[in-house]
Amino acid sequence: MDIEQWLCGLGLQQYVTAFHDNAIDAEVLSELTETDLEKLGVLLGHRKRLLKAIEGLRKQEPRQAAPVAPAPMQSKGAERRQLTVMFCDLVGSTALSARLDPEQMRDILRAYQDAVAGAIARFEGHVAKFMGDGALAYFGWPKVHENEAEGAVRAGLAVVEAVARLGEPGGAPLACRIGIASGLVVVGDLIGEGGAQEEAVVGDTPNLAARLQALAEPGTVMVSEQTRRLIGGLFEVEDLPALALKGFAVPQRAFRVRREGRAESRFEALHGAGLAPLVGREHELGLLLERWERAKNGDGQVVLLAGEPGIGKSRLLQAFRERLADEPYLPLSQYCSPFHKTSTLHPVIGLLTRAAHLASDDPPSRKLDKLEALLVRGTSDVAGAAPLIAALVSVPADDRYPPLALTPQRQKERTLSVLLDQVAGLAKREPVLEVFEDVHWADATTLELLDLVVDRVRTLRAMVLITFRPEVTPRWTGHAHVTILTLSRLGRRQGTAVVEHLTGGKALPAEILEQIVARTDGVPLFVEELTKTVLESGLLKEEAGGYALTRPLPTFAIPSTLYDSLMARLDRLAPVREVAQIGAVIGREFEHELLASVAGMDEKGLAEALRQLVEAELAFRRGEPPDATYVFKHALVQDAAYGSLLISRRQQLHARVASVLEERSPVTAEADPVLLAYHFGQAGLAEKAVEYHEKAGRRALARSAVAEALVHFRSALDQLQSLPRSEERLRRELAIRLALGSGSVAAYGFAAPATGEAYRRALDLCEELGEQGEIFPVVYGLCLYQLYRAALADMMSGAERLLALAEAGNDRNRLFFAHRAVGVSAFPAGDFPRARFHLEQALELYDPEAHRTPAFVYAFDPRVVCLDHLARTLLPLGFLE
Repeated sequence: MDIEQWLCGLGLQQYVTAFHDNAIDAEVLSELTETDLEKLGVLLGHRKRLLKAIEGLRKQEPRQAAPVAPAPMQSKGAERRQLTVMFCDLVGSTALSARLDPEQMRDILRAYQDAVAGAIARFEGHVAKFMGDGALAYFGWPKVHENEAEGAVRAGLAVVEAVARLGEPGGAPLACRIGIASGLVVVGDLIGEGGAQEEAVVGDTPNLAARLQALAEPGTVMVSEQTRRLIGGLFEVEDLPALALKGFAVPQRAFRVRREGRAESRFEALHGAGLAPLVGREHELGLLLERWERAKNGDGQVVLLAGEPGIGKSRLLQAFRERLADEPYLPLSQYCSPFHKTSTLHPVIGLLTRAAHLASDDPPSRKLDKLEALLVRGTSDVAGAAPLIAALVSVPADDRYPPLALTPQRQKERTLSVLLDQVAGLAKREPVLEVFEDVHWADATTLELLDLVVDRVRTLRAMVLITFRPEVTPRWTGHAHVTILTLSRLGRRQGTAVVEHLTGGKALPAEILEQIVARTDGVPLFVEELTKTVLESGLLKEEAGGYALTRPLPTFAIPSTLYDSLMARLDRLAPVREVAQIGAVIGREFEHELLASVAGMDEKGLAEALRQLVEAELAFRRGEPPDATYVFKHALVQDAAYGSLLISRRQQLHARVASVLEERSPVTAEADPVLLAYHFGQAGLAEKAVEYHEKAGRRALARSAVAEALVHFRSALDQLQSLPRSEERLRRELAIRLALGSGSVAAYGFAAPATGEAYRRALDLCEELGEQGEIFPVVYGLCLYQLYRAALADMMSGAERLLALAEAGNDRNRLFFAHRAVGVSAFPAGDFPRARFHLEQALELYDPEAHRTPAFVYAFDPRVVCLDHLARTLLPLGFLE
């Protein structure tokens, strides 16, 4: 039994790491006690649930039969799927029927069907149909799992073993034969009615499985070539002579499975192809070089490089850098992440961390030394810049620098100024090429920085390149030094040139070349990946001057989209597929050490998988293991690997990533709550996601990154709604609503609907909870909202409630704010005597230390507000000239 899958099935995936670290496997699971679970850190309610599930395991029979009849089906619509199909047949059933009583034959068929259904269910297969002594099963539909072909073969071996344990009335053992094939099909349309209803599968795969089953020897499992490739070395197989099968124009290779093996699947990656050439971009490259010449001479330039995913933005940048290889210049490369769209200045932090060579195990003083050494290259005021940059990258300043006595807004402004000055200082030494990639994922503060950079660079020896997807509308147009460059798709001749480069100049068969050019639609990455898929498919053989097909081109040989192409390559490289999927869950960039912790593979196996990942050109590597960092070649490579995972598997991996980061990288957890919030949210662990979203929001608010703060507070509230209703959940919501109200005031003003919504919901929560401690600031926030919305009656009512609350608690601090609120609300209502009385009361209570603007709202100095309104109340009464 897979412990991880078992825990996830119970909704307790957060304990996977604890079970793994304590070597809890299926053998010892049934022996766990409540004391053991408590030591593992399992919560009381979860302990009860686990003990109940363990007791259920103890009561299960060793070979519990699954229901013979498949469950009623509901059509989900036809889909293209990589499906593994199993056909199973009871050997000699016709002869048995002839010599046995019908009731005896019925009992034998029932036992046989139970054995088949039980084995298939154990390996997550789906019995599509029983046909007397035959059975049809799908692996990969209706629910997808990893390694479906492996599951099918294991189920096949289990069926053979289970049927062999059955016997005829006379004692002779029974036997079955099994055929398994894998391939692309269309599945999902329901045909038939009632008990005869089944999902229709269209394609060669089921026919091939049926033919293999008919030719298999009793008690054996025979698999197709594609299934053999998918299972690799997981089983010992015997290569059979090519078989001439009815309905297939060419002989089919087949393999007999003998037993489970130890070897892993190995597929040879393409070697020596290198990068595809830069085709059809001569004009664009020339324009970049021309702008660079201007920038070197002090006429700073900005180029906005737009294009759809896979169109070649990164490839053009690489070619541009290659052309500058012999020139002295300073590259500053920053890229945005979809995981950090609300993480303040994440691209800049990444650049500073890499440029300063900050290591996670460096002591703070060492990190500060490295930052100072980095800053001295661009500024003479290291003492002024270092504390700000250290705070940005979460490096303690120790006693070397005094604490930053700045408001969050002022600190942000000075930090951005230091970053600009640093680039300007570097540009005085040598030309600077500053790149911001994937700005469609940029956080709000990075966009603020870019606004400043675009304006500042015009007088520097610097060129700024900004890449983004077409869905983004650039905000830096309209300047003479800004150029917009949109990459278009390649033409047919250019696409063919890319293919010819990848094949080494050898011609592909015309039909394959036609499909590649037609289906890739001029997207360079599509052309490159699809061509590699064909070259690795085994459909071609080399001949003089070119390639030739070894058999008719199957419909599934060339995937119709890039995602299909990438999935096909990942499927053929089993270790690479799993590692790529885990890496994709971590992010566009992933570190070797984190990947190793999440994957749980032995170092040798992991190193081999990563080597194949790099050689297959799915990712690039910086540095050497265990300090290496891997970056997916393109965002679409990551998307495809991530999209291939089941939602449940994604949740498991996100939970594991979050757990590793939280438990083994506390510095990262503290410095980057956005990352933890993302992974916990994707893992379905709402409670932890709420915690880190709230932490990220408060951190952003403290840095005056209000837009990011609001995103996190709203995300926290969204996650919170998935938790069971409880007093604890309501109190958590109240705290977040107050923070959201504060952020809304800062972002939109007192009168904004979002401000009122936050405080109104907070008031409802206070009243529901009977919360007296928080109700005063909530009502106060509502009063300000109503004041600026000119809802004077509501404002007065709220102010009177504030006064009643303050008087009941005899709280001098709250009395000040209550009198001030009543006085301010009375003034626009024309009740000047009342306004004067309460404002004077507020002034008598005023304490400059105690009565600073409360954290839950932004307002002017309270004493100034009192004096201002008091003066305006006296003027109408004739007391002031």
